[in-house]
Amino acid sequence: MKKFRVIFMGTPEFAVPCLAALYEHCEVLGVVTQPDKPRGRGQKLVPSPVKAWAAAHGLPVWQPKKIKEEEFTKFLEEQKPELMVVVAFGQILSQRILDIPKYGCINVHGSLLPRYRGAAPMQWCVINGEKKTGITTMFMDAGLDTGDMLLKEEFPIGPDTTLEEVHDGLMNLGAKVLLATLEQLSDGTLQRIPQTGESNYAPMLDKETGHIHWQDPAQKIHDLVRGLDSWPGAYTFLAGKKYKIWRTRLTEEESTSKPGTILTADKKQGFLVAAGDQVLEITELQAPGKKRMKARDYLNGHAINLPAAFED
Repeated sequence: MKKFRVIFMGTPEFAVPCLAALYEHCEVLGVVTQPDKPRGRGQKLVPSPVKAWAAAHGLPVWQPKKIKEEEFTKFLEEQKPELMVVVAFGQILSQRILDIPKYGCINVHGSLLPRYRGAAPMQWCVINGEKKTGITTMFMDAGLDTGDMLLKEEFPIGPDTTLEEVHDGLMNLGAKVLLATLEQLSDGTLQRIPQTGESNYAPMLDKETGHIHWQDPAQKIHDLVRGLDSWPGAYTFLAGKKYKIWRTRLTEEESTSKPGTILTADKKQGFLVAAGDQVLEITELQAPGKKRMKARDYLNGHAINLPAAFED
């Protein structure tokens, strides 16, 4: 494979395996990532996972607040990269930047395009109950994930697969598909496939996305919970207090009770709640001011007096 002169753009943990693959097989001129962000109670500035990896391997790191600024665009032009690779970077590139590298800009996207264009494709695939997702590499254009597709590889989503599992699977699959893409680019066999057919927009998540509505079918609630695993988490209210729901189980038992009604809540039988059509078991939750824990462990030390119900 040709040893491309590459500039890499990425920010979260998801992008690190792709950077590592480029480091091994290409000449990485430098890494562009988002500025350090304040974290925790002390609001200490923390580098992105991509920056941390790049710094540990002696790669130059550039952190423009706005990549489209004239000064930084000129800087990129001066580097004369043959290729740019973008993985979950977090900023939109201008057409001028896209035109810099000889071989164009390749994006590694966490869905099977043209489905799920946008900022949160992995999350919405799970929330919407999809049975599969995958990685698509594409040549970038000025649109939002609308460039010509290159290679794809699928990843299955099981009935209880969580976002964390999809994230980790696609994170490693992305590096594999990227290297296969570069192999074909190098030997001249890479084919461009225009995007056609149905597409979905996968918007950014916010905390309100996780609000559980118990009148929804149990399957929809279950998918919401597993699709928001890690952040921001699904949540509900009990006696005016906010509870995060981290894991659920479909019981397939029909319910005739009012949605949100807590049917059982003890360490032996567990935490069974009426959804819009069936009974849903809560297997892991987080009470206000408490750590995330198994529902049975929580119920072992906290009594919930029935009748009681979760509120929307």
